[in-house]
Amino acid sequence: MLDKMLSFLRSARRLVRKPLSPRLFPVTGFQVIDKSHLIEEETWDWYKPEEFYNVRIGEVFNTKYQVVGKLGYGAYGTVWLCRDLVEHQHVTLKIGTCEALESELAVLRHLKAIRTNHSGSLLVRQMLDEFQVTSEQGKFQCIVHPPLAITLGSFRRMIPTKSLPVDLLRAVLQHLLSSLDFLHTEARVVHTDIQEKNILLGMNDSTAESDLERFEQEELVSPCPRKIDGDRVIYLSRPLVPRIYPYGRPVLCDFGEARFGDYNNMIDIQPYQYRAPEVILDMAWDEKVDIWNVGVMIWDLFENGNLFRTTGGPEEKQDNIYHLAHMVALLGLPPKDFLARSKTDRPWRWFDEDGNWKGEAEVPNTTLEDAERQLEGEEKALFLAFMRKMLKWRPEERINAKELLDDPWLKSA
Repeated sequence: MLDKMLSFLRSARRLVRKPLSPRLFPVTGFQVIDKSHLIEEETWDWYKPEEFYNVRIGEVFNTKYQVVGKLGYGAYGTVWLCRDLVEHQHVTLKIGTCEALESELAVLRHLKAIRTNHSGSLLVRQMLDEFQVTSEQGKFQCIVHPPLAITLGSFRRMIPTKSLPVDLLRAVLQHLLSSLDFLHTEARVVHTDIQEKNILLGMNDSTAESDLERFEQEELVSPCPRKIDGDRVIYLSRPLVPRIYPYGRPVLCDFGEARFGDYNNMIDIQPYQYRAPEVILDMAWDEKVDIWNVGVMIWDLFENGNLFRTTGGPEEKQDNIYHLAHMVALLGLPPKDFLARSKTDRPWRWFDEDGNWKGEAEVPNTTLEDAERQLEGEEKALFLAFMRKMLKWRPEERINAKELLDDPWLKSA
């Protein structure tokens, strides 16, 4: 599998596929789920039926995309495998309210308009098409992408140790950093939401067509369970590929929280445990928040746990004080001039005027060396040196994605 991962950057080519024609999908032979059980998108606390388009398997969108099966769901939409009856290929279709997908669509349009030879452009998810559909519920936005196999998080959790082997970690990071170099230098996009679920492993080039046909055949022969509630049908998602599979290259996805152009660089961004210090402390931020984000996420990938503890107290309550205390433990005290950059008085809740810690929570008695338990000797030293290039209090001291690609640990065999 590693050989497959390391060959991701070969030139993309379009597979020749046999023409696809509409198929009739069975309306019987499936398991019906009890109406009282909440499934899939219904499990979101904010779920409202009218905000999710009532997709039916077999339905044709935009006169060309026939729905084959459900791949998944998100906070404000669902994702489906479709047959493109015009281009004779399979695609994925994401559908949600126009408002929910507005920001992501703007970034995808921006990325699609860029003409570049940067290899990292192949490692961000491409938009093939976009359109809107109208129903009795209202107007909905559709975004069409090439199919991808599985999230990096789902892949990692299938590994017995729940952590990526070091060589596979290097391969993933090489591709992720290449995609970020393209986003930061040519697209001028800040992703702000880099996490395992937003990095997907691709289909295997040599088996993709047969894999997609297999998925479709499984839905024809053994329809997925579904819940029928009046006119609404909610399907259970079906995995696109089997657990044991020669996955393709990692691709950075989900640009719903991304920023480009004239954006507000003072608003809260990033998953809670991945927030950069400038975000926590009410400072202006830039693309270097993505570099911090990668450094923290590496711990999930390699150590199977968050780098910084963000909870504490008798109730294990989530709070900035515990997050910052752990940062101080692993990285040392922040520079005083850095704290002075804040637009509010927030830093002075936890630090005195000389930059010393005064928060009520104790600074843990641990170090970055103590926290890393997978490596030893010189390799551990090189790995921690790589980490420290990203985990800097001052964002301008974090080296950029292109420089990280030349790091000795990342390039070592």
